[in-house]
Amino acid sequence: MNDTLNSAGGVHEESADDRTLVLERVFKAPTDKVFAAWTDPQILVQWWGPEGLSIPECDLDVRPGGAWTTTMAGKDGMQLVVSGVYREVSPPTRLVMTWAWQQEDGTRGHETEIVVTLEEVPEGTRLKLVQSVFQSVEQRDNHDMGWQSTFNDLDRVLG
Repeated sequence: MNDTLNSAGGVHEESADDRTLVLERVFKAPTDKVFAAWTDPQILVQWWGPEGLSIPECDLDVRPGGAWTTTMAGKDGMQLVVSGVYREVSPPTRLVMTWAWQQEDGTRGHETEIVVTLEEVPEGTRLKLVQSVFQSVEQRDNHDMGWQSTFNDLDRVLG
């Protein structure tokens, strides 16, 4: 159970809403180009993962029920493996997939779901990402920082 102290000094349980990440960002690119950045491995490896990490391994089977795996590598040799399954693939406006980090023992950790929706706007494409439900607000906040950095790279790739 994940509890935090509230302002009155009492303990309250973190709700599912508290443990859900919602991000929006506008990219100066058409929706089909932004969608391709999520589904074409040759493009995805150019931006996936927080700034400073590379993607030495990427396997995407972009179809409902298809699996995906990426390995993020740091300059210090650190490697993080994340994987999931595509639940919905609706080009060029919606992508739904699961997400779980590989643990040190090789098992998959806590699984979340990511829903990416793309909407054409005058400035380009509004991307909305909803990732839920994390085990804690701290994990949600860590992913918030990671996605914000990742989207900086995506912005550069979409140029």
